[in-house]
Amino acid sequence: MTDASDLLEQARQAAAASYSPYSKFRVGAVVVTADGTVFAGCNVENAAYGSSVCAEVTAITTAVASGARSISTVAVTCLEDDECFPCGNCLQVMREFGVERLITEKGEYTLEELLPYSFGPESLA
Repeated sequence: MTDASDLLEQARQAAAASYSPYSKFRVGAVVVTADGTVFAGCNVENAAYGSSVCAEVTAITTAVASGARSISTVAVTCLEDDECFPCGNCLQVMREFGVERLITEKGEYTLEELLPYSFGPESLA
């Protein structure tokens, strides 16, 4: 199991690279794949707000682009606020890739705690 404090530190480093000129809300995330590989991401804002990408999705899509299909853990932090939790869209993306453990500055959670009635691949069967 990967140490939570180490993952949060890596997420803070990722947040430092955030492109957030509008909100000034710098978010960083790291994901740990099933084989233990760690990928980082930060939020990337856009003047057309709907085109912005959250840190969690950036990290997950980077992992997927490298061949990962199963992600065990996500750690997320914001440099401006210790109450940083993933948005609903990010939780749904995490659900798609089987995230079991979510780490924030406030503690650790299961995805089921934060998204109890989720829609997943088996819902399409």
